Amino acid sequence: MFQKICNYLSILSTVLVLGILGGGFFTFKYVTSEQFKTKIMNEVMGNVQGLMPKVLDKGLPKMTGESMPIPKNFGI
Repeated sequence: MFQKICNYLSILSTVLVLGILGGGFFTFKYVTSEQFKTKIMNEVMGNVQGLMPKVLDKGLPKMTGESMPIPKNFGI
């Protein structure tokens, strides 16, 4: 009786380990695929494009000042 229980648990353990390894392999293949990269880039660009006009309006000055003067003995 104990032998049968150990055999069933061994088989169950093997199935679970193979499932975890298989799931990990397919997840890795999907995350490193071009399809996943394209999906993530589209999502990020969609979010960033919505924020860009607000950020640019607040961050860019209306007028800039004078340029920084370069000393005459620069490079000596």
